[in-house]
Amino acid sequence: MIFENTIEFAKQLDEQDTLKSFREKFYIPFINGKDSIYFTGNSLGLQPKTTQDYVVNELEDWANFGVEGHFHARKPWLSYHEIFAEQLAKVVGALPEEVVAMNQLTVNLHFLMVSFYRPSKQRYKIICEAKAFPSDQYAIESQIKFHGFTPADAIIEVAPRAGEYSLRTEDILSAIQQHSNETALILFGGVNYYSGQVLDMESITKAAHAAGITCGFDLAHAVGNVELKMHDWDVDFACWCSYKYLNSGPGGVSGVFINKRHIDNKDIPRFAGWWGHTKETRFKMEKGFEPIPTAEGWQVSNAPVLSMAAHKASLDIFEEAGLSNLFAKGQLLSDYLLFILNDINAGSTEKLIEVITPANAKGCQVSMLMLKKGKEIFEALKQNGVLADWREPNVIRVAPVPLYNTFTDVFLFGQIISKMLSV
Repeated sequence: MIFENTIEFAKQLDEQDTLKSFREKFYIPFINGKDSIYFTGNSLGLQPKTTQDYVVNELEDWANFGVEGHFHARKPWLSYHEIFAEQLAKVVGALPEEVVAMNQLTVNLHFLMVSFYRPSKQRYKIICEAKAFPSDQYAIESQIKFHGFTPADAIIEVAPRAGEYSLRTEDILSAIQQHSNETALILFGGVNYYSGQVLDMESITKAAHAAGITCGFDLAHAVGNVELKMHDWDVDFACWCSYKYLNSGPGGVSGVFINKRHIDNKDIPRFAGWWGHTKETRFKMEKGFEPIPTAEGWQVSNAPVLSMAAHKASLDIFEEAGLSNLFAKGQLLSDYLLFILNDINAGSTEKLIEVITPANAKGCQVSMLMLKKGKEIFEALKQNGVLADWREPNVIRVAPVPLYNTFTDVFLFGQIISKMLSV
């Protein structure tokens, strides 16, 4: 598509957008008396207007039934987590029995590492990206210490090359090959939170398995943002949060993927809890943990119904919109944003913005390295009704998401940036 940096062109794209009506399904924050340009769906997604009804339904059932709501609520709480399997499976490219909604992201990361980080004296290292999101960094560090190893020795970080901001797939594969005999686990973020780069998860997994190494991903910035094929790529495990692109509320319930090859293996170590115990005998309360032979077997507690109700409200919107439609529009939005930013640079005698998100490996997020007036521009954006995200030392992250952002949002954002840089 040939883009144009004009309001008329942006409005034309909005008019042609088959998903344009979905914006009305969300509350858009007001700034200075008008709808904001909300570009922080990569940090916290907006609230669907149906969320309140979904949560209130559970509150009403709690009021009306008390404990009997486990059996008689409109969505009985005893089996509440089961209503997510089909929808989550589609979102991450899995089989329904390979996914379950439970806990929070870092909690799940720890639980999964209990099962899939199984170091020996010879193989104990973990390969990950340099400067991973703190959830990953701290979990990896503490798991390594828990097993009696030293993080400085046991963590192998793959960093971008000098002068670059993205990881090269060949550098990741090279690290896997180089350290194959001493590595127990490979764990990357599927989408890098800082640069917005989508990693080649399929190639990384294939290389890991060729070396006899378990491979998992933190999908916090990938789920609901880019197409995922966890089952087809043969990934061993993954986890994600639901409050970013999945719009399920601050601290919303997390989810996990566990490959079918592992789900009925009772020999895999895990921290067990009663909600992961086989359903047929769960309430006999007897000794001896018998895991459910699906991803549900990793559950430790019963469902946080109120949080899950908000999650269901959003997933129903995803299903209505269609994942392929959402991914296509997300790419087009970020493509248009890249065009606008390049146009701003082209109109200046000096380069003002360096986009560090690779154009051929991105989702909705675009990370802008500000070469001039970075923090000043970030503050000015908010004053002009734009909610973006700042990352030290001088990066502004923006993520126009397909459910509620428009091409006009992208155009107006560019106009504000251009005006600030010209002052």
